[in-house]
Amino acid sequence: MTAPAPAPARPLSARKPRLTASVVFLTGLVALLVLSAVHLLQGTSHVGLGELLRAVFPGTDDDARGQAVAVLVASRLPRLAAALLVGLALGFAGCVLQSVARNPLTSPDTLAVNAGAYVSVVGVAAFGISLPFYVNGIVAFIGGLAAAGLVLLVARSSSGGAARLVLAGSAIALALTALTSVLLMLFQERTAGLYGWGSGTTVQSGLRQVSLAAPVIAVGIAATLLLAHRLDVLGLGDDHARVLGIDVRRTRTFAVVVAVLLSAVAVTVAGPIGFVGLCAPVIARLLASRVPGLGKHPLLLPLSGLTGALVVVAADVLLRALVPADKAVSVPTGVVTTLAGATVLVWLARRQPSGTPSARGTHGTVRSRRWVAGTGVVLAVALVAAVIAALLLGDRIVLLGDVLNWLRGVSGTEVSFALDLRWPRMLAALLGGAALAVAGALVQAICRNPLAEPSLLGVTPGASVGAISVVLLVPGIGIWPMMGAATVAAFATFALVHWLATGRGSSGRGLSSDRLVLVGIGVSAGAQAITTLVVVVTSPWNAHLALTWLAGSTYGREFNQVLPVLLCLVIALPIALSSARTLDLVSLDEDVPRVLGVSLDRSRLAFAALAAVLTAAAACAVGALGFVGLVAPHAARALAGSRHSRSLPVAAALGAVLVCVADTLGRTVLAPTQIAAGLVTALIGAPYFGWLLWRSRASA
Repeated sequence: MTAPAPAPARPLSARKPRLTASVVFLTGLVALLVLSAVHLLQGTSHVGLGELLRAVFPGTDDDARGQAVAVLVASRLPRLAAALLVGLALGFAGCVLQSVARNPLTSPDTLAVNAGAYVSVVGVAAFGISLPFYVNGIVAFIGGLAAAGLVLLVARSSSGGAARLVLAGSAIALALTALTSVLLMLFQERTAGLYGWGSGTTVQSGLRQVSLAAPVIAVGIAATLLLAHRLDVLGLGDDHARVLGIDVRRTRTFAVVVAVLLSAVAVTVAGPIGFVGLCAPVIARLLASRVPGLGKHPLLLPLSGLTGALVVVAADVLLRALVPADKAVSVPTGVVTTLAGATVLVWLARRQPSGTPSARGTHGTVRSRRWVAGTGVVLAVALVAAVIAALLLGDRIVLLGDVLNWLRGVSGTEVSFALDLRWPRMLAALLGGAALAVAGALVQAICRNPLAEPSLLGVTPGASVGAISVVLLVPGIGIWPMMGAATVAAFATFALVHWLATGRGSSGRGLSSDRLVLVGIGVSAGAQAITTLVVVVTSPWNAHLALTWLAGSTYGREFNQVLPVLLCLVIALPIALSSARTLDLVSLDEDVPRVLGVSLDRSRLAFAALAAVLTAAAACAVGALGFVGLVAPHAARALAGSRHSRSLPVAAALGAVLVCVADTLGRTVLAPTQIAAGLVTALIGAPYFGWLLWRSRASA
């Protein structure tokens, strides 16, 4: 019996070089050195490579060398060191959090760690307290840890996996961001400069902060490396880890604490630079899937840190290459990293399995006509009471008789002045709240997801981009062009979200509710970064305008700003009610509407356009108000049932009452200081959102 012939050798040209861990690390370090050199050459001062080399390698004592040394030590080296340290810390933190949660979407951003740390720092600054660096870091650490604990508590109640965790983190981050915006608005002098810093900037005045942060970050990195083997074991599953002698709860707790510590120090140095903790570990894990040995945490953690440093330095280099040098100083580095992170988040969301689209949360209890009629009467009384309270309460208490005299035109000067300011605000709150509630009901129906909301799906942030861009780029423009820009941007944003969630390249077929919301969160983050970029580039001294808009406020509203939302409601609400039967079918599933002859894609597009117009009109009246489109439709279904012919009017009334009461409380509680209505709605909406996640744990 003859031996088998040996297989023919592959030609050398057909053999692919095999990457090794050392090659990956060496390539990353070389790339980081090159980017760092480019980073040192960028800036407002015209200092070339020769001057910098003479500064590093002294050979002469001329004036050029002295200038180069001053620029290098005072500005460029601190900025580069901050970028390297922050990227390193966030890369390690993100990798640890993803490993502990076994969730590629976990990061300091999606766990609201950055939002909690940021609001803590702003809160201290708002009270005029100047703290040492380490004490400020402890404050940021406590805020970030509290936010992360709350997110994990809410998300742990459900078994929905990645989507639920990101939803809970996004809701809590929205509430904390609203609180931060209000603090920035109320204490403008004490918090000056913190708006741009809130998006993350590596600009430093000297090496002091960096030198203080370096030892803490080194200790945090050392602690994560000590956990590396335990994290490998945790990846096998909790049961295997316990069999191998790992205390799962203690290991996870310690890992989260260390990751939050690293994130808090990064926030203290450079502000909340967005999504680095998401991008860096994802890129590192993609490399690890192709390189043998890199998947183990002793190598994966350093690779994530190296990737994080590369991401931040590259973002800084790209920013200063594209933006003029005199303006690049004021543009936050976090704008670029957030845009990159939003792209990664959308890519990860498109890889999520579709599952079965479900409308379980979009149906309410069946209610009788008598119950619905009684609900309508109660809401009508509440609406009248909200209107009366809005006219009577504020920095000056007005009597009901004064209002009657004002209506007859015989009131005093002070009463007339107060009511002339209050009635447009009251009308804006009523109409804006109703429009957002109807838009939220439409969005939840076409997404078949009770957790969907115009803010989470990118519609409201998209409208903000359009409106703020027009206002700042074309000063003095009228309300109608602003609304047109907001409408186009809102509809384009939602169309992009819908296409990304259902288009080619996404996992599975059909519309996945969770994937749609995850894509919407990513696009929303990108839209908010673009808004920040527009503000700091075109009008950095006018950040208060953007804050007022993004927080959601009726301050200074006039009737001409309310007119668009009034006309849109008058037209859109009857259209929605006349199409309520179609809306009921669209909210069921994919098959029933088609069997009954309803064009599903065309109906979704029409309802999405209607929601975009209503959101844009509401934005002109009350700004980027959040959570109204979530709370009002869900409460309406609980009160009136799932039929949209009943729930839409109830949702409109609830939204009007909610925003009107929120605006009245904001004008009255701390009068004469005014709190944006968006803070009150966020404080109501975030707990409600968490309760929805908690309640849906059994069917997630």
